Amino acid sequence: MIGRKGKNISEANGFCFEKEGERKFLIFRISKEEYGLDLSYIREVVKVKEVRPIPHTPEWMEGVTDLRGHLIALLSLRRRLNLKGSDEPDRKMIVCQIQRRTLGLLVEELGEILSLPQEKILPVPEVLSKPSGRELVSEIAQIGGRMIPLLNPERMLASSEDRSI
Repeated sequence: MIGRKGKNISEANGFCFEKEGERKFLIFRISKEEYGLDLSYIREVVKVKEVRPIPHTPEWMEGVTDLRGHLIALLSLRRRLNLKGSDEPDRKMIVCQIQRRTLGLLVEELGEILSLPQEKILPVPEVLSKPSGRELVSEIAQIGGRMIPLLNPERMLASSEDRSI
């Protein structure tokens, strides 16, 4: 479904059967860790081409890229989540609509699309919600023996200094 370059998620979505009360998430890896993002934010997934850095932006802003004639700001999720490692050369861009803006989220590896009932989606324990992380992880999916942090893209651009993008 998502392995095809440039495949629109809404089109790929037709292959997933959704039951009432379930939410769909795209699972991906950053620094060998799994994360998830609600499909409702995702427009498409494409391979990253040329990236142009922009001076005087936060460290986690990679720069901009051209997507069919439109400039898209690129956010490095590895840096935004303060994860160790280096950026992989073969990264993918999850094109999202966040706060009426189109933004590219850079990830290293794509996983599957999961449809989860609400009882498998748990809130993050309060003690783990740190202001320094701006609570980017809003929920945790519990699937068998896996616990997958679910990112809240609305919080990625939440502070006033981030709104300059």
